[in-house]
Amino acid sequence: MILAWLNLAGALQSAEGARVVSFHGFDDCIELKNKTARVVLCPAVGGRVLEFSIQGKNALWLSPEEVGKTNGASAGRFDIGPERILPQHNVLFRGAYKGEIVGARSAKLTSGRDTSSGFQIVREFSLATDTTHLICKQTVINISKETRQVCYWCRTFALGQGICVVPVSGFSRLPQKYVMYDDHLVINFAAENDSITERDGFIIVDGPPVKPKLGFDSMSGWMAYLMRNDLMFVKKWPTFPKRVYGEMASLTLSIWYPAKRPMCELEPIGPREILKPGQRASFTEEWFLTPYMYPGSGPDVNLSTVNSISKKLMEPAK
Repeated sequence: MILAWLNLAGALQSAEGARVVSFHGFDDCIELKNKTARVVLCPAVGGRVLEFSIQGKNALWLSPEEVGKTNGASAGRFDIGPERILPQHNVLFRGAYKGEIVGARSAKLTSGRDTSSGFQIVREFSLATDTTHLICKQTVINISKETRQVCYWCRTFALGQGICVVPVSGFSRLPQKYVMYDDHLVINFAAENDSITERDGFIIVDGPPVKPKLGFDSMSGWMAYLMRNDLMFVKKWPTFPKRVYGEMASLTLSIWYPAKRPMCELEPIGPREILKPGQRASFTEEWFLTPYMYPGSGPDVNLSTVNSISKKLMEPAK
């Protein structure tokens, strides 16, 4: 079953740590693998990451109901914003991508041309030689005849009911250092909730808040997510204090944490890009994974340990 636009004729069919595999009902997935980590990419539906795992444990929530279906939208999704400004763009979010193995533990996924938004997307993934470090680079190309605005927006579904740890050192425009969206229509800048606490320069989200969507303006450029399967998922991304962020609350990160659901959405957001016809803009997000015993509750989180482990993971390779 070939569902994606996967053209291997004249291209690499495999490379060191990279090969085409069948996974979750799709015969055209691309596996990137080293002795520590495994990544599975899905060109067929939205150019997603279906698996990011160590020791057989997947950090991503992958719906069991989406096996082989072309309308799926779980696991490691990527997108563009600003939300509520761009028109619906299913060619980019759910459509088939062209998948290519481009080198050792490296692959490229290219979307179709989306006329509704005026953009095309190229995603490049590279897994480190022997660690869990995964580089995810998204390039957006303005294929329209008009100048358009856009921003990077990741929408990763990690396993749900974990603990989010967000560093918020420095200045914030937000009284609580976060906002809560009320049904996506009202932005509450003074929301208080027992599951959200601040301690030692970190916001800790320990369980679903009253409303699931939270937004942050932190310029720290990383977060940690502690999962019940004893993994720590760390994300790192660049921030730009002197640039404009296009979401309504000028967010650099959003979290969607619904009650009684199997996923938690971790959403780094990039700055606004103003692209003339033919211009492109790129944004790189980095993922890391490490074993970490789930602490059970927010007050039990050792923030010093989480901080030191995260910083160690994010150190540039020597």
